[in-house]
Amino acid sequence: MSSASVRSSSSSAELTGPAKLEDVTRIMDKLASDLQKISLLPHQRDAYLEQLKVYGRDPTNADPIFTKEGIEVLTRHGFNSPSMKTSQCALRCLANALLLRANTRQIFVDLGYEQKACNKLKNDNRDDEFLVSRIIFLTTYNSNVDIEKLIDQYHLAENICLNISRHAKQFVTKQKKVKELDPMEDMALIETLKLMFNLTHFCPQRTAAFSPALPHILTILTKRAVSSSKPLEPPIGPLVNALMNIPLETKDSIAHLFPKSSPNINVDRLHEILEKSIKVYADDELELLVSPLLTLLRKVYEQAPRDVQKYMQRTLLPSEADREKVLGRAESLASRLLRLSTNPTTPQVRETISTLLFDLSDNDARKFVHNVGYGFAAGFLFQHNVPMPENALDAYSTSESEGSNARASQDSREPLAGRVNPVTGQLLAKEERVEEEPMTQEEKEREAERLFVLFERLKKTGVMSVKNPVETAFQEGRFLELDDDAESE
Repeated sequence: MSSASVRSSSSSAELTGPAKLEDVTRIMDKLASDLQKISLLPHQRDAYLEQLKVYGRDPTNADPIFTKEGIEVLTRHGFNSPSMKTSQCALRCLANALLLRANTRQIFVDLGYEQKACNKLKNDNRDDEFLVSRIIFLTTYNSNVDIEKLIDQYHLAENICLNISRHAKQFVTKQKKVKELDPMEDMALIETLKLMFNLTHFCPQRTAAFSPALPHILTILTKRAVSSSKPLEPPIGPLVNALMNIPLETKDSIAHLFPKSSPNINVDRLHEILEKSIKVYADDELELLVSPLLTLLRKVYEQAPRDVQKYMQRTLLPSEADREKVLGRAESLASRLLRLSTNPTTPQVRETISTLLFDLSDNDARKFVHNVGYGFAAGFLFQHNVPMPENALDAYSTSESEGSNARASQDSREPLAGRVNPVTGQLLAKEERVEEEPMTQEEKEREAERLFVLFERLKKTGVMSVKNPVETAFQEGRFLELDDDAESE
């Protein structure tokens, strides 16, 4: 067959409707026949596959690509061809098909090429890594792919960890020339991380198989610059997600997370990403992107040595500087977190932040109220049926409750100066003094009546153990009878 019989990409790309369908059918027939008996030259085969890739971007009038026979043709060329170029051309077509038509994923799985796919990930080739990782990733949806078999028999987790280690090594050796990195490096890494997350999510019983990737993920995460405008853009976001399901409680994991030479290095990077993220992302993006980061911080805190836990408390809980205003009104990371903890439009972020702050308070309700103020603590405690200590609403200072974890200023570990309003979390000395006209006797009576009703309602909720002060005063004989003249004044 002469090369003239292969249409050029530019002319074929313009075909639509029945003409496109006819050309797709012709190309698929040529590629299928070539599998029965070699009838194409390498450059012809590659040209057909390149054209098929262009056609396959829009499934309209490209039905032969998405049939059982079409998927088999692409799979056989992709995984059996001795030519790397031909293989990768076919894999691109196959990846597009699996992306655009969900039913093709089961067709691919039924062909039984999982072992060849996993083996191909051993190749030290970023294009192969990108294409095969995407193909396997897509089969984790809408198919019955056996993930345990891929990991146990075909060494999928082992090959993924190997590829991540290659990325870490390659990045470290070129860290001074980041801009010179091949774009395919990041593209392949992102697909590998996405695949890893799905595998650990859908097959939690095999998460330990991915533990060898932990030090390499942390290396990349700490070496990569974090954008101020899009801090969780790939690969940073996928790196965070990939850490979500790795077991962190093992001795090796703890050693990697909190190295003796710099135990806070990974925590610092996570804090930096969090601080930048909550400054720039809108509410819907916070729910999607930042929730995993907050969950990861909780898991890291749970496994951290006590010194690192104290460091996280000092970094994420309100400082003395935050308490110069009503808590949540400053622009610090702690204040921004407090504001998000009551944001009605981000329920997942709101819940995760409140839980993180409760964790940072040693899961102690009194410490929690002391750290964030009753205004921010009450809703969470009520929702989770955590009883409120009777003395939680007493004004306090850290010197009175050493274990409260209420954070000192960034530059000092001295206790907070002065007593703190337990409701607002603000230092009493910093509260604004409002000059008001003295209440008249009639206003006092109306206010007393209003408070009486409020306390009665509060008692009925059972949220707090309270006693109506009016009732107490009556029982203690502290009511004064006013004479008629006083009542008329």
